[in-house]
Amino acid sequence: MMASSDRPRVAIVGATGLVGETFINVLEERGFPMSSLTLMASARSAGKRLTAMGDEHEVIEATPDAFEDIDIALFSAGGGSSKQLAPEAAKRGAVVVDNSSAWRMEPDVPLVVPEVNPDDALNHNGIIANPNCSTIQMVVALWPLHRENPIKRVIVDTYQSASGAGRLALEEMLEQSRGVLNGEQAQPSAFPHRIAFNAIPQIDVFEEDDYTKEEIKMVRETQKIMHAPEIAVSATCVRIPAAFAHSEAVHVEFTNPITPDEARDILAAAPGIVVTDNPSASAYPMAIDAQGRDEVFVGRIRRDTALDNGISMWVVSDNIRKGAATNTIQIAELLAKGAPAAAAR
Repeated sequence: MMASSDRPRVAIVGATGLVGETFINVLEERGFPMSSLTLMASARSAGKRLTAMGDEHEVIEATPDAFEDIDIALFSAGGGSSKQLAPEAAKRGAVVVDNSSAWRMEPDVPLVVPEVNPDDALNHNGIIANPNCSTIQMVVALWPLHRENPIKRVIVDTYQSASGAGRLALEEMLEQSRGVLNGEQAQPSAFPHRIAFNAIPQIDVFEEDDYTKEEIKMVRETQKIMHAPEIAVSATCVRIPAAFAHSEAVHVEFTNPITPDEARDILAAAPGIVVTDNPSASAYPMAIDAQGRDEVFVGRIRRDTALDNGISMWVVSDNIRKGAATNTIQIAELLAKGAPAAAAR
């Protein structure tokens, strides 16, 4: 671990992708204290030039030897690349913060959301996993409530934006929308069906008990991040034709009684959360409001009529920022500081 006074040498792997470009933006916005920045990507993207931190950088190919002088490596290059290169980077002394699902459920790899379990970030063996975007925003909202009143059960339905499937998927959604309005026949590629003016109740492949991989991620990752394997979680994940930001209907059963006002007060005082909840004025979080923001927005907080001691709420956050890039940079900030944040367990 680097000394707290050191300015780490940082690499971005997958720098030409949607999340990789957002890494650069968030590093600049937050004034991350680095001594150097190296941009890496696949061989086909090597040689491209990107502007970062006020300078022009040439993108180099991500190879094992490229990590020789790197302290923190921010990965967003897919699970295959991560499986191959993350151990090589760690072997050379870098700490990897990985955005893919490749390492999330490995027992010796911490899965970190800084508002929830920042202390876990310092207990690593060279690789730290960034959770799934839909999981991140949900646990940011669940954690402060769970600390006050232990959660027994969570039922969540997600409404996830096209950008969660990557740049090509976002472009497909936009192109299809224009085409459908012009009377053209959509040709799905990134999605299993037409995404324009549609809702697709499938994200990733189907696995055990006909739950999708995305839904299973939400279950297992929530339990791991919150150190609460006893919490029962059921998820249904849906792709919708929004560009950015995921929305979630979250239904929570607590151990003890809780009122909507109590939940509202707890959430309003929690780090990283903005409560927008005034039904009489039609004030509640929406995807278009969360786009480009780092906070998790919560509203529609009300008593759940089907669950004992239950609360229902609507949770929205930008999947590319807090759901990926910003959460990763927050983890890197914990590493640079060498100490957990005040929100530790």
